[in-house]
Amino acid sequence: MPGPDLDSDEGRAAYRKELRLVARPLRAGGLALVVGAAMLILLTRQGTPGLGDWAFTLSYVMLGAGWACVIGAIYARNRHHKRRMRQLDVMSS
Repeated sequence: MPGPDLDSDEGRAAYRKELRLVARPLRAGGLALVVGAAMLILLTRQGTPGLGDWAFTLSYVMLGAGWACVIGAIYARNRHHKRRMRQLDVMSS
């Protein structure tokens, strides 16, 4: 795979789009877990019937897992970016 074309506006736009697609399911899943956990925490705090201490504990587990997914996606994106920039350096040398 050739390095990204960062000399033109179209090339930069294409590279930004490429970076947005890296680890997208992981990032979206993490965000969904975080939002779901926040909603479950609110419902538990309001005293919704049927939600006891188990729901409160589950919500914090979901929150931790969600943030772990988001951080993992950021890490994957940064690794991809570094790898692509190395390709660019090799091509320009």
